[in-house]
Amino acid sequence: MVEKWKLAARRLLSKRILLSHGGGGRETSELIEALIRGLVPIQYWKVEGGTGLDLLDDSSYIPASEGEIAVTIDSYTVDPIIFPGGDIGLLAASGTINDLLMGGAIPLAALDALIVEEGLEVETLAYIINSMVKTLTENNVALIGGDFKVVPKGGVDKIIVSMVGIGRVVKELRDDNVRPGDKIIVSGPIGTHGAAILSARGTYGLKMKIESDVQPLTPLMIPLLENYKESLHAAGDPTRGGLAMLLNEWAKKNGIVVYIDESKIPVKEDVRAYADVIGVDPLVLANEGVAVLAVDWDKAEEILDYIRSLGYKEANIIGEARKPKEERHKGIVVAKTAAGGYRILEAPSGEIVPRIC
Repeated sequence: MVEKWKLAARRLLSKRILLSHGGGGRETSELIEALIRGLVPIQYWKVEGGTGLDLLDDSSYIPASEGEIAVTIDSYTVDPIIFPGGDIGLLAASGTINDLLMGGAIPLAALDALIVEEGLEVETLAYIINSMVKTLTENNVALIGGDFKVVPKGGVDKIIVSMVGIGRVVKELRDDNVRPGDKIIVSGPIGTHGAAILSARGTYGLKMKIESDVQPLTPLMIPLLENYKESLHAAGDPTRGGLAMLLNEWAKKNGIVVYIDESKIPVKEDVRAYADVIGVDPLVLANEGVAVLAVDWDKAEEILDYIRSLGYKEANIIGEARKPKEERHKGIVVAKTAAGGYRILEAPSGEIVPRIC
């Protein structure tokens, strides 16, 4: 095991952990492959009959005597901890709920773990916990346990929140289930959360009044699972690495080509303007209240109309999955630009936006 550990460490691009290793892009994938999947024996990647490290989806599945259970876990380190449109408590609860929903599960329960820096104001902590609890309870999710730790000043930056989510599976919406012909739908404007956090920090010396899109997607996904589950193949919330990372993962996992039309992708004007000024592609910026869906081609327009009827007025069909014409085309994303040309939309790499969620 020691030799295997050393070999895995050598596979990384750097001998030290960089911010980019936590950015959700290419470096994160390389770290997971080398230091997690590379060290866990393959027979322990999942519970028999379920999914786990083999799929690396938002949720993992565990067989149960009646139906199936989905489990997810995530940690939240966003800076600032209270930002325009939300806070780390709302973010943790929404992110946990959304990861379960993207896996085709109805969220049932959560457990939290809070690590708090000595000296944090009690009023601030109470605000964050209230926001988290309010979000969970409004979405019928029970908080069934947790943990609380305080570390000396400087041990963490204010607060870190980790949360486990448990849900009942309606239908497995798996990243490896996107099929040639599927239409790709986004439920709303992309890049909003990433732009809000960058702006709130005054990154690049520029601040704009941009509010995060952070929200649970329960009002969208539960009706879709109730009415269109047979036509839904995959779902994802494009958080770290944004829409670009999610689509590249779908293309790679399914050996397909994903074609998108950038003119069809909704982006708020303030987000687009901010991204243009700082020189960042909105497609790599994080979202915390948007779903991306792969659906049956012949039901796509009907599903889109239904999504808009639920209040997601800016939802749109942005592209489709296609069978690659050549072997070398497998696993790529092709974007038609606003000017009418085409570009390869690569998975983002580097320090996209550290501590975005």
